[in-house]
Amino acid sequence: MRLRNKPWAQDKLNEYPQYVPAEPTEYKGKWQSRFEKEQPIHIEVGSGKGQFIINMAKAHPEINYIAVEIQTSVIVSILEKQIEEALPNVQILHGDGSDLSEYFAPAEISLLYLNFSDPWPKTRHAKRRLTSPIFLKQYETILPENGEVHFKTDNQGLFEHSLESMSEYGMYFKQVWLDLHKSDFEGNVMTEYEEKFSSRGNRIYRLEAVFPSK
Repeated sequence: MRLRNKPWAQDKLNEYPQYVPAEPTEYKGKWQSRFEKEQPIHIEVGSGKGQFIINMAKAHPEINYIAVEIQTSVIVSILEKQIEEALPNVQILHGDGSDLSEYFAPAEISLLYLNFSDPWPKTRHAKRRLTSPIFLKQYETILPENGEVHFKTDNQGLFEHSLESMSEYGMYFKQVWLDLHKSDFEGNVMTEYEEKFSSRGNRIYRLEAVFPSK
């Protein structure tokens, strides 16, 4: 998808350091200080325009949330939502999801979400998929023992790859949904992509995977 350039976006991010730290690596091991209350921290890697993370934060004030997004012209949409809502349990990290251990200390994060990640369908790009082993190793580092990854996609190929990759890594699955919207799953919060794809009749896949004990 081609993104519309927003030349003003970085300046907008700079205007709100209370929501978007200019140097997020400085908060490694200290992210709780960015929130009003010390609570479990959940992160979404690749937050897009922020519909999921904002609505999760509104539904679960007992959890602190961090949106992680690298695209400046996209992450500014999360900021605009947060300016309007002023949620005390939301922070925004402008950075690369492949460098999570640079931003977070071991076991600093309680749970990690991956929603509608780029499928990188070509075989030569498999290492770029956010459920490939190189990324799983990053997640395992910042999550506690038996930490969880919750993953949603409409892409069957990426879902099958993720099941295989996580299984080979030694993770086990708490539950797998092959058609989420026709299941009895309660409390589903949709992303922008999820709304669009499901309205077209696309099947939504979901899983909850747990890292093995160390």
